[in-house]
Amino acid sequence: MNTKEFVEKIKNGEIDIVEHTENVIDECKKINKEYNYFNIISEELALAQAKEIKRQIKNNDSIIKNKKLLGVAISVKDAICVKGVESTAGSKILKGYKPLFDATVIKRVKDAGGIIIGKTSQDEFGFGSFSVNVGLGFAIPKNPFDKTRSCGGSSGGAGGITQKASFPHIALGESTGGSIAAPASFCGVFGLCPTYGRVSRYGLMDYANSLDKIGTLGKSVYDAALLLEVIAGFDNNESTTINKPTEKYTESTNKNIKNMRIGIIKESFANIDKNVGKNVREGVKKLEEHGAKSEEISLKLPIEHGISTYYIIATSEASTNLAKYCGMRYGISEKLEGNFNEYFTKVRSNNFGAEAKRRIILGTFARMSGYRDAYYIKATKIRAMIVSEYKKLFKKYDALVSPTMPIVAPKFSEIEKLTPLQNYMMDIMTVSPNLAGLPHLSVPVGFDGNMHIGMMLTADHLREGKLIQLGNIFNN
Repeated sequence: MNTKEFVEKIKNGEIDIVEHTENVIDECKKINKEYNYFNIISEELALAQAKEIKRQIKNNDSIIKNKKLLGVAISVKDAICVKGVESTAGSKILKGYKPLFDATVIKRVKDAGGIIIGKTSQDEFGFGSFSVNVGLGFAIPKNPFDKTRSCGGSSGGAGGITQKASFPHIALGESTGGSIAAPASFCGVFGLCPTYGRVSRYGLMDYANSLDKIGTLGKSVYDAALLLEVIAGFDNNESTTINKPTEKYTESTNKNIKNMRIGIIKESFANIDKNVGKNVREGVKKLEEHGAKSEEISLKLPIEHGISTYYIIATSEASTNLAKYCGMRYGISEKLEGNFNEYFTKVRSNNFGAEAKRRIILGTFARMSGYRDAYYIKATKIRAMIVSEYKKLFKKYDALVSPTMPIVAPKFSEIEKLTPLQNYMMDIMTVSPNLAGLPHLSVPVGFDGNMHIGMMLTADHLREGKLIQLGNIFNN
């Protein structure tokens, strides 16, 4: 049963929402024992929401008719605040923190009748491509098709539960440099990352303010579009949201793609797995069969300089954002001993993981007096040039195509052998659209053995509808 049919059945009283939610929670618990997709399952909140929906249906409340997500299970990346539910961004330093408010996206999901089922596992504060950089004491999520492999990062739990759930479900993820696209590719689902500012970041625990975007993951393009339709739009609480009308994104799933123009980024096919390249090319052929027109294009600057530009800007912003977690006003506290510097050092050393410490150090160095011009300021200039390169191409093309990831989901034993730099290079295709604030969609286009391969479609700012049009061709 697809999500649209499910919502109608709930509205008509054909499904007992409380009983259904109990079954959903039971299934999540069973999946979690094997795959570690949740940091916490919000059973109490989910059942309270289900009972309220049942009451509204019983009373025939007119408000029910307009609830687009009525009864649909929504998982939430742990970096997004949910009132009264432990929210840690996957870090030991925030263990025990229960927000006193809902993030804007959570409020909108609740208003639309969505049921919050839990907080999904992730790399600590979003620092990773494989969800192996989880915080101290957290479990690493496993690929839904092979438990010895990664399900991608940093929204790893979101991608995994989206693939594994047998019930109608959509995930809220978050991306800074590819954290929605990567797990979507490795787990064989659709990952939709909107234009920067299209969705409010109010209530999101920051990684890098100028890059972070909340997006959606679904088993179908319709599901990803439906949740985006609910959460998108201006928010008075958040200064970077775009004050422009949103589209009815689900309507784009009904449009054909005849004569849409696709640019194939030739540089994105260098140094990737052979089968990845082959399947992405097959994906382009499928678009052509439905009337799209494609040609190869060059996008040299973002591919060659995207990684270095991204990691300078992202780590600089991260080091600033994470400074507040020092055990005084924010973050876990310890026994106050010695002077403040010694206390802060103890709190941060004991509660941040290795990758969080690495990025704090990198970012602090890049923005230090004497280095700021050489690194951070230069990176911001390259970023502006990257935006300009994309904008030139979008004058001619509706969307650009590349592989989402250069490889299929790697084994954990393989990831252990990678250097930090090799880890960072995995984001080579995904960082530049995030640097430019562009919307992008990862769609499953094939397999290498039983491992999924993703193709990424990137469009101009506020052109999510075009991505949904094109991505709908790949629905099973």
